[in-house]
Amino acid sequence: MNMEKIDHGNKQGGKVWGEIKKQQEAYLDDENKAILEEDLYKDEEDLEEKLQQYKKQFIEYDVDHSNDLDITDVKFMMEKLDQAKTHLEIKKMIAEVDTTKSGTITYREFLAMMLGPKSSVLRIILKFEEKAKLAANGVDRPKGPPPKKTFDDLP
Repeated sequence: MNMEKIDHGNKQGGKVWGEIKKQQEAYLDDENKAILEEDLYKDEEDLEEKLQQYKKQFIEYDVDHSNDLDITDVKFMMEKLDQAKTHLEIKKMIAEVDTTKSGTITYREFLAMMLGPKSSVLRIILKFEEKAKLAANGVDRPKGPPPKKTFDDLP
């Protein structure tokens, strides 16, 4: 489903932007429901939670809200992750994931990249960024004050 792209020159487009955002959220929610009904990723743990997380990521990087990631969107994503790439490198990354040969990454292709067995450059970068965000938010860090140490604790 290709939706209308946002006209960034329209400074009065707040309502239009909100409507497009709602349409995109509804479309991706429908896609997630369809994926949950399919048996494609049945072995994946916490699939529903992961789908919501990937939906948020996809929306964040789909700058023009067209429900696919084109060269501009992927370039924005790489720059945001401090992994700036050349135009040719981005085209290669997209081609690695693009099964429909459209020159873009659809939401289904994005999910296949993130959940599927094949490892792509984009997947590795996004997984690394995901772990870095969790570490920055203190998910893996111990809670509370550090334990008190004495000289007896030294080797």
